[in-house]
Amino acid sequence: MRLESRFRWLPTPFRSALLFVVWLLLNNSVSAGHIVLAVIFAILIPLVSFPFREPQPLIIKPGLALKQLIIVMYDIITANMQVALLILGPVKKLRPAFVKVPIELSHAMPITILASTVSLTPGTVSAEVYPIPESLAEGEQPTQRYLLIHVLDLDDEQALIDTIKQRYEAPLKEIFQC
Repeated sequence: MRLESRFRWLPTPFRSALLFVVWLLLNNSVSAGHIVLAVIFAILIPLVSFPFREPQPLIIKPGLALKQLIIVMYDIITANMQVALLILGPVKKLRPAFVKVPIELSHAMPITILASTVSLTPGTVSAEVYPIPESLAEGEQPTQRYLLIHVLDLDDEQALIDTIKQRYEAPLKEIFQC
């Protein structure tokens, strides 16, 4: 991966700024020595680690990303209440199940965000994304990817799949343009 000349010394400026601030916060000091070390680390660590990074899609619509974050937070709060009611009720009413959700996302970052979103919402947990990219032959693209989800109480499988695709996957496709 070749760096453009303007990014040669600072390939990931946000990460460099974050490293600078974190170093000073961890040391609880803004002495000259700590500032010099923070600058050195903020430049060297991204330079050394940059060749190992895989390119990720950019966030094209940050406003939509913020809206999606608010929606996910709301879903987490309401799902917490629903799960509490389920757990406090009779255990025999629970209908746990695994659901295979077809996903159209192709990049690792949006897939990871989708799986994390599902896992953060109480009552559901992401079990696996498959086919696993490492299991494919060199250069082979999967025909279809799936997210395997365990659900604490499944009422309607297709409704759950539709909700995940519309409420979480569709905005991620728009946010990352993938």
